Amino acid sequence: MTELEPERTRIPTLGRCRIESPLQRMLSGTHGPRFIDEAERVLVQDRTVAGGEHSEEICNGAGFERAGPRAHIYFEPAKVRCGIVTCGGLCPGVNDVIRGLVSALWNRYGVRHIVGFRYGLQGFIPEYGHSVIELTPADVHGIHQTGGTLLGTSRGRQDIEQVVDCLERMNLGVLFVVGGGGTMRAAVAMSELLAARELKTVVVGIPKAIDNDLMFIDQSFGFETAYSEAVKSIRTAHVEAAGAPHGVGLVRLMGRHSGFIACHATLASGAVNFTLIPEVPFQIHGEGGLLAQLEQRLDHHGHAVIVAAEGAGLHLPSRSECPPSLSGAISVPREDVGDLLKAEIGSYFARRKGIELNLKYVDPSYDIRSVPASASDSIYCLRLAQSAVHAAMCGKTAMVVGRWHGSLVHVPMTVAAAGRRQVDPRGDLWLSVLEDTGQPASWQ
Repeated sequence: MTELEPERTRIPTLGRCRIESPLQRMLSGTHGPRFIDEAERVLVQDRTVAGGEHSEEICNGAGFERAGPRAHIYFEPAKVRCGIVTCGGLCPGVNDVIRGLVSALWNRYGVRHIVGFRYGLQGFIPEYGHSVIELTPADVHGIHQTGGTLLGTSRGRQDIEQVVDCLERMNLGVLFVVGGGGTMRAAVAMSELLAARELKTVVVGIPKAIDNDLMFIDQSFGFETAYSEAVKSIRTAHVEAAGAPHGVGLVRLMGRHSGFIACHATLASGAVNFTLIPEVPFQIHGEGGLLAQLEQRLDHHGHAVIVAAEGAGLHLPSRSECPPSLSGAISVPREDVGDLLKAEIGSYFARRKGIELNLKYVDPSYDIRSVPASASDSIYCLRLAQSAVHAAMCGKTAMVVGRWHGSLVHVPMTVAAAGRRQVDPRGDLWLSVLEDTGQPASWQ
């Protein structure tokens, strides 16, 4: 776990909160919910490591601010103007977040000026010509029942100077940014430029990472829906494989740098024999390689299911990544792992005379991205949105809301976007995968 100094967990604010919160009547009683005190923290590291007769607490005192409503706020609800933008790839739950933001702003705080920017950061750049749309509870009613995003989205870098120019022209006090690591890095740049211009605008992020790879976030919204949907494809592949002689079901799942979806879908399905993730190198050829292991599996059981995260095998020469494009899109492997495995498996068994191979390839990526959020994810999205609104109305900026050690907290954007969370090859999640699949721990 990355060590964090207490200073790095501090959340910037625009100034002192002097306005009494509109939630006073709801939260002023002696029983039931209450306002959160600014001093409340959730420790960054709260694990205890046993060693002989002693135990060592892994904690340097750093803690994240606990999320939730405060007794006093910075912005006057009747005057503040708020904006919402969604960026990057689609993910289950984005519409839930939009609906949650609008509902909390309008119904709980009385904010009446809310706009949505179309098609990600393009929506701020005049040359694209995308209009903004007014958002009210009526406009977002029922959108959580559908996938995608009401506002549309886009990828690629945009000129942050022009983004901030737009915020200044529109006199926005709050911008909610829904996106992944790249989007949060752009939001950091926005916050820094806003501060340099001495503009009273806050930027609050709701982290969207379907791969579940953001630092210091227990679980990203949409992740549970994603691996649950992936299970359906794995079961389909298993049925196809089991129904043919020497049947092989190959399923490619999302996870360019982190294999959380592949691991969780494997465990939930109970039908996978080989799981390949970016964090664990594997060999295709050789006595202990994937092809030899697959042949043994087919000899003994007649069928097999392989799950491969899209970033698996990046150590292989044909999978090395191309550099980012001029548009700012993230780097991509030179050869898709699904195409690579299909070709290698087909070629290997073509040389095994007398073996009839029946390979079925399934790539459910777009199906998974576009579905509505599960009930659990939908609740999580709503709570994240509410927490983001509470923070923004208090003038907090350059931060994201997330769940850490089971509590909703404020995480500085620079911290959340500083690295990438990955499956620990020595951890209990990967051990569970090895136990469930029976695959070798080493491909040597």
